[in-house]
Amino acid sequence: MHHDADRCVRAVQSKDARFDGWFFTAVLTTRIYCRPSCPVVPPKPENMSFYPSAAACQQAGFRACKRCRPDSSPGSPEWNQRADLVARAMRLIGDGVVDREGVPGLAGRLGYSTRQVERQLLAELGAGPLALARAQRAQTARLLIETTTLPMAEIAFAAGFSSIRTFNDTVREVFALAPGELRARVPKTAAPKPAVPGVLSLRLPFRAPLTPDNLFGHLIATAVPGVEEWRDGAYRRTLRLPYGHGVVALTPTPDHIACRLSLTDLRDLTIAISRCRRMLDLDADPVAVDGQLRADPLLAPLVDKAPGRRVPRTVDEAEFAVRAVLGQQVSTAAARTHAARLVTAHGEPVDDPEGGLTHLFPAPEALAALDPDALALPRSRRTTLTTLVRHLADGSLQLGVESDWDEARARLIELPGFGPWTVEVIAMRALGDPDAFLPSDLGIRRAAQELGLPHTPAALTARAAAWRPWRAYAVQYLWATDEHPINTIPA
Repeated sequence: MHHDADRCVRAVQSKDARFDGWFFTAVLTTRIYCRPSCPVVPPKPENMSFYPSAAACQQAGFRACKRCRPDSSPGSPEWNQRADLVARAMRLIGDGVVDREGVPGLAGRLGYSTRQVERQLLAELGAGPLALARAQRAQTARLLIETTTLPMAEIAFAAGFSSIRTFNDTVREVFALAPGELRARVPKTAAPKPAVPGVLSLRLPFRAPLTPDNLFGHLIATAVPGVEEWRDGAYRRTLRLPYGHGVVALTPTPDHIACRLSLTDLRDLTIAISRCRRMLDLDADPVAVDGQLRADPLLAPLVDKAPGRRVPRTVDEAEFAVRAVLGQQVSTAAARTHAARLVTAHGEPVDDPEGGLTHLFPAPEALAALDPDALALPRSRRTTLTTLVRHLADGSLQLGVESDWDEARARLIELPGFGPWTVEVIAMRALGDPDAFLPSDLGIRRAAQELGLPHTPAALTARAAAWRPWRAYAVQYLWATDEHPINTIPA
């Protein structure tokens, strides 16, 4: 979008928050970059320059606006609606891969050369992977400086910097303030109070509108005991992270998602935030999605009734694949029971002083050695489950954020017991494909029949072609016609 200067100027002059994260405005006279909805008086059009990323602005010598804080805007929806090299690279950078494995590790996961990855990112985003990761570290550093009382040395390493000097230089360059000055600017009424070590309270922004009913309702209704729970108005769950583990509590509010994170290692902060945002689909563009779905006269009333539905996803793709197999042809309650047994037998215990969470969901490596005869499942589904976890454990099946969606579908459908429903539900909720579709799902067929849509899989798929590339969101609106617990948040 940053190439369309006229459209960008109109968005800036109207302070349209829908475009926050799509592009950044650099002001040539002040050398500051802002989000489109910055509350200050817009500069003259001839003094505006537009960039696709905060990293590109920083590369060009601009510093972040202290008023609108462009680094805290929602992420670009581009990276969650595409599966090309650039989109997959951006998801991996958001997952902290460059900080942990460097650019060679990023390229290796994508299956491309380092040079090709750098060239494509530079062409589309105006910055290479190191610059993009650096911008992300600066954002994490600012967040920790302003919301915690941690010493600066701890913040530097928690944000992913290799040295305190690099941390100081980057903060000064990006924000035109030293770390101590950045903390001193926080109003005393909003200043962080000493908290439990490793516990952070954050605000996760999103593009309005957002209807949380099906989003949180689905996560709560399918919650695995010991791993997930609904407590005091918050969805809580355990997180398996690169340096340790964590517990997150997520509470929906009208203008943000309140996030309370408890981490055993603060170096996991960036990846924990990234995974929570991905699970709640917070970088989606609901205006674009709902606009296309409203064009269908049978879907329009559902969209108008509760606009901004999101696709509930996952924090762990392998975990969701296992749970999808456990949920084949059984009720939600039965699927939870089967998953809970696996957790009790093979999950890693965790402490949760603030609630009732007890375990991490077992990793594929832990499940690869389980005895099939110990599973209270039909023989065919035991074979499906053990084959899946074996392929996940040995790396022959990849379901991470770097996955190519079509390739992952092809690998899944080759496994015994994997039909179109299982493959598409994994594509929708684990891989994050916004166009995944479930025409054979019982709830979808029932909703289609009530609305007057074709209700046979082939006919419904043909009708749904007009909803592309947002068929996964159409699924949420169709599911919402049923009085099922997944569609409501408990009182």
